[in-house]
Amino acid sequence: MSLRILPPAGAPRVLAAAQLSNSVGDGAFYVCSALYFTRVIGLSPTQIGLGLTVAWAVGSVAGVPLGALADRRGPRGTAVLLALATSIAVASFLFIRSFVPFLVVVCLYATAQCGLAAARQALLAGLVDRSARTGVLAHLQSTLNAGLALGAALGGLALQYDTQEAYLAVFALDTVGFLSCTAVLLLLPAVAPVPVRTGGEPRFAVLRDRPYAVLTFLNAVLLLRMPLLSLAIPLWIVARTDAPSWLVSALFVLNTLGVMAFQVRTARTVTGLRSASRAVWHSSLIMLVSCLVFALSAAGLGPWGAGAVLVVGAVLQLVGEMLQSAGSWQISFDLAPDRQVGQYQGFFGTGVPLARTLGPLLLTSLLVTWGVPGWLVLGALFLVSGLGMGAVVRWAERDRARGCGPSADRAEAAPVTAQASWAGTAIATATATPSREPRQPGV
Repeated sequence: MSLRILPPAGAPRVLAAAQLSNSVGDGAFYVCSALYFTRVIGLSPTQIGLGLTVAWAVGSVAGVPLGALADRRGPRGTAVLLALATSIAVASFLFIRSFVPFLVVVCLYATAQCGLAAARQALLAGLVDRSARTGVLAHLQSTLNAGLALGAALGGLALQYDTQEAYLAVFALDTVGFLSCTAVLLLLPAVAPVPVRTGGEPRFAVLRDRPYAVLTFLNAVLLLRMPLLSLAIPLWIVARTDAPSWLVSALFVLNTLGVMAFQVRTARTVTGLRSASRAVWHSSLIMLVSCLVFALSAAGLGPWGAGAVLVVGAVLQLVGEMLQSAGSWQISFDLAPDRQVGQYQGFFGTGVPLARTLGPLLLTSLLVTWGVPGWLVLGALFLVSGLGMGAVVRWAERDRARGCGPSADRAEAAPVTAQASWAGTAIATATATPSREPRQPGV
């Protein structure tokens, strides 16, 4: 792993080690999970889809109270317990053989993952200065991608053998990965919990923060880029273009390696709310252009012509993704009160399961069924959401300046993975062609 991927020594590097320890197993898990559930457990694609939809709905609701728990009880201890719960959930998949136990375990998995994402963000906020958070998150994103790439390669070996024992080994690897993550998190210094709520302070203040709620929704729209890469583009390539099917894997590798190499450099341009808003706006413009390029790939250009156009679209999507990630990280931290980082990150993180739960149906309807006009609609959605993010950030700043918001105004100079869900991958693999789910932004 390149030293550029590694964050500075100390707490950031320990956080990266925790990220790497579970991401390798996750990479293998994402590749193999759907086939394991269908071939070993014996579930139907409909059962898998229903279970994942219910589970991530439960997990997204649980993110806020679990984030608030991290604020009140301390983020390190909460993160350790939730990493341990994730490990137990993954290990439980080794023993279930019917739908109802699968539904129970997958709900535990999704709840622990959503809560763990919020707790780790709160832990980072307590250990890293405000001015350095986006840079550290960029390093963690690169580390995450490195682990997922290695894990995906190991998962590919399991797919090659295509035996029950190979799939069980993948789940065991992911179980050990989260146990290792638990141990590494214990090496971090404890972060003191926030003081007990005052008399008039609501338990879940984020639910009353209207600008932050709108930002979370707009960010969820921008996060449609995740099922776009893992599900919609593979189906588009097979159904609508003359490009070879192996290009699906090549575009995934391009995206993974690109984030590893350039996410840290891209995040350096984001230092506060104004630069974050610009990054998101530029991201939405680039994503619009990428949609137009992807649409062009269906113009009967032949295998090599379509392939070249798809690579250009994928590079544009990569640039847009990195800018959107850096901008949204900064916005989500800078507009969260210091006393309530956990619950705010838990709420902002609901955009990931929302995008991955609703995204597959929306994107397949727009792109695979409708075709080129669907790309135009999707590009317009990205553009409007990116523009809206900047407007809502200014709304939040005005509220805080007037004392109407839950935190003080953040100036530009102020020193901001869900866990990854695999709904898109599992449904896609079980119902269509296999595809690999990329990572999400976050710790």
